[in-house]
Amino acid sequence: MSFRDQESGGEDGGRSSSASDLRKPLLNTGSWYRMPTAGGMGSRQSSLMERLGSSTFSLRDAQVSAVLCTLIVALGPIQFGFTCGYSSPTQDAIISDLGLTLSEFSLFGSLSNVGAMVGAIASGQIAEYIGRKGSLMIAAIPNVIGWLAISFARDSSFLFMGRLLEGFGVGVISYTVPVYIAEIAPQDQRGALGAVNQLSVTIGILLAYLFGMFVPWRILAVLGITNSNLATFGLGVVQVVATGVTTWLTDKAGRRLLLIISTTGMTITLVVVSVSFFVKDNVTAGSHLYSVMSMLSLAGLVAFVIAFSLGLGAIPWIIMSEILPVNIKSLAGSVATLANWLTAWAITMTASLMLNWSSGGTFAIYAAVCTMTLVFVCLCVPETKGRTLEEIAFSFR
Repeated sequence: MSFRDQESGGEDGGRSSSASDLRKPLLNTGSWYRMPTAGGMGSRQSSLMERLGSSTFSLRDAQVSAVLCTLIVALGPIQFGFTCGYSSPTQDAIISDLGLTLSEFSLFGSLSNVGAMVGAIASGQIAEYIGRKGSLMIAAIPNVIGWLAISFARDSSFLFMGRLLEGFGVGVISYTVPVYIAEIAPQDQRGALGAVNQLSVTIGILLAYLFGMFVPWRILAVLGITNSNLATFGLGVVQVVATGVTTWLTDKAGRRLLLIISTTGMTITLVVVSVSFFVKDNVTAGSHLYSVMSMLSLAGLVAFVIAFSLGLGAIPWIIMSEILPVNIKSLAGSVATLANWLTAWAITMTASLMLNWSSGGTFAIYAAVCTMTLVFVCLCVPETKGRTLEEIAFSFR
């Protein structure tokens, strides 16, 4: 006799159990699995309690469910990556088709950060009132409308509206997904599953670059992806691979060590790029030294992307979701996410002006910022590997 037949005690009970099983969700995170109240419990809760009597089954079931939930919510960060990968590679095609000026297109590219700032401010309260799953469902609405507006745009107004809407959705996603993953992940897998958030972002960018080599920008806007070229695609591959390594290392090496390695690597590579640009500005174009410096600057930028992906790309989102106490998580998480998007907007708006002023000087300033980040990590950032969320919260009291 099967497990369910034993539980039901007969054919009628078996049919009841089968009907109950049809109502059972795929992942054990919802109300179906909640503990029974003092008033009693139905046969399906009773069955569950019997099955949870086996610690091996319980552990395996929890881990599988956490992984499946993470893979599902990781679709949100892929949309995040679509947005990050859209504007720059499509510049020539969009300007040509719609007759935009360069300044109008620059505004178009930066509006996603503005929308994301608004989404970040609202994300904490949305997640608090309607839950993590509900906020992700809400975020999908402006994303869909935004991409459709871009796809059918005939002038700059639709482009700008679509970019703002997709930015708002991404702002909500960027807070909700890492927090949700941290809350459902087992203690020994929280780092690896948390890093899936950033891995999905890089996969979204990579898919955008891949399909962008073959499909027109209007069609890609419906999918959320863009035109690009082979070199950019190659850089996307590097980013995905490096972030994949981070996913594997996070629960082994620890968050703090990866942050130190990442910021150190970023500082060194930015110094190399800065020096190479300073040297190029003072040698004859076309000379052997000029060619060497050009290759060195390119290698430095690729190494910078790798160093960023090894730590600062994924770890801050993980630590944010781990260290914030429950009573201030929505507000503090919104502020942290807002700071991320505000900084991204500031860099987007100033990078071109600074590069026109001095390429070497620009990267020297970025290197100085990375140095300050390294000092901050060494002095202030705690290690959260292998600690429960309750232990982490208690350590800040």
